Amino acid sequence: MGQGFGIASPSAHQQTSLRKAARYLVVIDSGGFTVARLFLESREQVAEFDASTEETVSMISGLAAATGADGPEWDRALASHSTSERAAAEVYVLSV
Repeated sequence: MGQGFGIASPSAHQQTSLRKAARYLVVIDSGGFTVARLFLESREQVAEFDASTEETVSMISGLAAATGADGPEWDRALASHSTSERAAAEVYVLSV
């Protein structure tokens, strides 16, 4: 039997740091479509998807939303949205 055939043994596992967990989920109107946007604690966006998905419902189940993302902490993160869209946004604080 030859030594050059078969499955190679796996390399050693490299320990890498995990991504930070999303802290906020903002459900906001975006030009007629409702989107869900995930943000880190620093208000850096990490994901955006259709708010009508099952995953959105699962993430916000049992959480109370704060209405309005018009505070100065959201200025940079939601700069692409109008004042009225930001005022009507629902902000959920996700458990980490």
